[in-house]
Amino acid sequence: MEKRSAQKNQRRRRARERRMIAAALPVIALAVLTAALSSLWGGIHLREDAAPIPGGSGPALAVFRSDPAEYTEDQDPQPPAQDTDWNLTLVNKWNPLPEDYEVSLVEVPGGEKVDERIYDPLMEMLEDAKEGNQGQLPLVVSGYRTQETQQQLYDGKIAEYRAQGYSEAEAAEQAEQWVAVPGHSEHQLGFAVDINGATYDLYLWLQENSYKYGFIFRYPGNKTDITGTAEEVWHYRYVGVEAAAEMYEQGLCLEEYLGCA
Repeated sequence: MEKRSAQKNQRRRRARERRMIAAALPVIALAVLTAALSSLWGGIHLREDAAPIPGGSGPALAVFRSDPAEYTEDQDPQPPAQDTDWNLTLVNKWNPLPEDYEVSLVEVPGGEKVDERIYDPLMEMLEDAKEGNQGQLPLVVSGYRTQETQQQLYDGKIAEYRAQGYSEAEAAEQAEQWVAVPGHSEHQLGFAVDINGATYDLYLWLQENSYKYGFIFRYPGNKTDITGTAEEVWHYRYVGVEAAAEMYEQGLCLEEYLGCA
């Protein structure tokens, strides 16, 4: 009788222990979860303007790695953009020279000047171009231009068309096919050069090889409607080797490459 009573009491104790453990488990789990969330809370924030999670009713979560001001919803934030796009600055009849633009110039053989950042690739290209120019160094006949110089060229071209009987408006329209409106010329950036050679073969060589040095044949005849400028076989513009190669391989002009066409 006493043995049976002891066994019964033992079963009751075990039942109470199981109930206590069962009751404690949610508390333990909650504590563990709270600790984990606390360690991550500095990197997880609720984005109030995010779209609701598909199938849910609450706003989406945006995950931050370090700076809460930089977030993405689907992927890690990208590193801040570096100042490497100077070589892709677009200046054409629709896009003027950036305000307060400044340039550091260096002189090239012949007396013209260019942005110092393109000097080395330009000289390397001209040296290698000798093979398509009867062994002679091609000559840069126009590099960087001031606003005043561009104005003189523009006015002079208009005067030429006026002398041919065009009205002022017609003369300006014709002139702009060949000479950019002051403030809208790539030459004012210092990245563009007009090149003269001993033979026309030089231009064929440049069209096939300039991209290797970071330059593009800027105004091909089949892109006039996009560039706003008639074909100029002598005009080359620096954009960097990577961009130049992509444009060459895909047959793009700068406007198309930048998505502005």
